[in-house]
Amino acid sequence: MKPDLLFLSHRLPTPPHNGAAIRTLNTIRVLSESYRVTALCFDRLDAQLRRMNLQERIDALRPYADVEVFSIPQQDSRLRFVADHVRSLLTGSAYTIYAYDSSAYAAAVKRVQKERNFVLVHVDTLDLARYLPLLGNIPIACTHHNVESQLLYRRAITEPPLRRAYLNIQAKKLEQLERHWLPRVAVNIAVSDDDARTFRGLAPNARVEVAPNGVDIDYFRPEQVEHSGCAFTGGTNWFPNRDGLEWFHAEILPKLRALGDKTEITWVGRCTPDDQKQYGGPNGVVLTDYVPDVRPYLQRAACVIAPLRVGGGTRLKILDAWSSGKAVISTSRGCEGLRTEHGANILIADDPADFARQIQRVVHDPQLQQTLGRAGRATAERHYSWQGIGRELCKVYQTVQRDPASLQTPRSRSA
Repeated sequence: MKPDLLFLSHRLPTPPHNGAAIRTLNTIRVLSESYRVTALCFDRLDAQLRRMNLQERIDALRPYADVEVFSIPQQDSRLRFVADHVRSLLTGSAYTIYAYDSSAYAAAVKRVQKERNFVLVHVDTLDLARYLPLLGNIPIACTHHNVESQLLYRRAITEPPLRRAYLNIQAKKLEQLERHWLPRVAVNIAVSDDDARTFRGLAPNARVEVAPNGVDIDYFRPEQVEHSGCAFTGGTNWFPNRDGLEWFHAEILPKLRALGDKTEITWVGRCTPDDQKQYGGPNGVVLTDYVPDVRPYLQRAACVIAPLRVGGGTRLKILDAWSSGKAVISTSRGCEGLRTEHGANILIADDPADFARQIQRVVHDPQLQQTLGRAGRATAERHYSWQGIGRELCKVYQTVQRDPASLQTPRSRSA
């Protein structure tokens, strides 16, 4: 019989409609090949997910895990949302400690430990740090989708003064949380070498391994269809995507139009009617809102763009595009952490005028589209297949499971 693994998740990852959900779902899937997984998942709802059947979403995960789902307490309470921020300021703890403060979830964490003999706990981000003291001496593997403190510091730079000040306060609290817990879990899983270096700088005694974000290379495949226009995949509900849209619309698109280029730009992902009104129009961007399958948009695009100025980790949107055999144009920040080679498997442009020129160049050069697309596909196959990443991740977990020395400093009940 497979050994038992407890998976604590900040989201129910079905459907896999954003980068974090894609990674979480695939991590559960690959771990289920070696472990019997019990998954306790919060469910962060948006308008689209609210329209979906919860039981069907749970059933989609059941082939890989025994699943229980919990609501995020503040999700439907503005009062609780405000109170969580106030508690954070009064106590000096990171806001996420309170955002995920659920007595029902804590009770479930305690209960399942009595029901099964877990050899390992996977914690999907330090958003759930308040539950780590409940896990006794079970080895903990913590995945970090980003360096969250770094992400917040970067976001703060783009905000007005008062919001910037508050975000910097929260970024410092998150950094303190990271410094506290990184050396106190058995292993930290970073999604890129860049993130791993940052974590080692924050906590030199922490054990950090890299398991990059991946892509299902059988699901995302090159297709022989007519290509035109540019596509971006990602909803405007995530700040880096919204900032990218605002920057693209204000700085890059006017320069592209000034070149006389009328290439259609399609922004694929969740958005609001106000977004569609503000950024659309004859010379603007076509915003699709949520779509259940991004592949047709990728397949039809002459190139995929990632005009991102904020963020961290590795961009699943670029991995999907590479695996689909698409030419990709990105900022340096947008492709940070990936195995990129400018001019070979990607084009990198940080200046708006240069970004516009690269779009014009690619969309009118089918040979360049093919050259970049083939190199991108080869990169995805060689380095980012979930099957290969899963094998390596399971090796790390099995090593931690067998080696008591992997446990670091005894875990504290304060965070």
